[in-house]
Amino acid sequence: MIIGDGDIASALKDKKEFLYFASGVSNSQETRESEYKRERDLLMEQNKNKHLVYFSSLCVFYSDTRYAQHKIEMEKMVKNNFKYYTIIRLGNITWGKNPHTLINFIRNKLKNKEKIKIQPVYRYLVDKDEFLHWISLIPTWNCEMNITGKRLLVKDIVKIYGKS
Repeated sequence: MIIGDGDIASALKDKKEFLYFASGVSNSQETRESEYKRERDLLMEQNKNKHLVYFSSLCVFYSDTRYAQHKIEMEKMVKNNFKYYTIIRLGNITWGKNPHTLINFIRNKLKNKEKIKIQPVYRYLVDKDEFLHWISLIPTWNCEMNITGKRLLVKDIVKIYGKS
């Protein structure tokens, strides 16, 4: 069973023993509290005896945004309410159609000939093959997995992915 219909959900294959929770706040710039509440409520409706695979973000380690705080809160809810769980913290995915991913944001800005403010920061990029590789290794015991992918400066990400 897959919860959600986003880019990550479309990459997953159903596994009887796992409940993938790939639904939630997909825009890290989200300001509407209703979106955060929607994800919390949806999470708590899930079967607490199934092995829940929750998709979080690596931003929990380096950001203090509303989105990062929400992801930290959600991880705590998973740990406190589900008997079996895997928390997967992902870098920025390089596939899919979500306009809020870093890659699609850059591509859309360049396509529309809009200026991009590039800060001297690193981001982690995970391609679909790497994502699927790690997903295939999810154990049946409780764990946390950090899928970092490649670490690149944002200016280099613009150079590489702005061309494609």
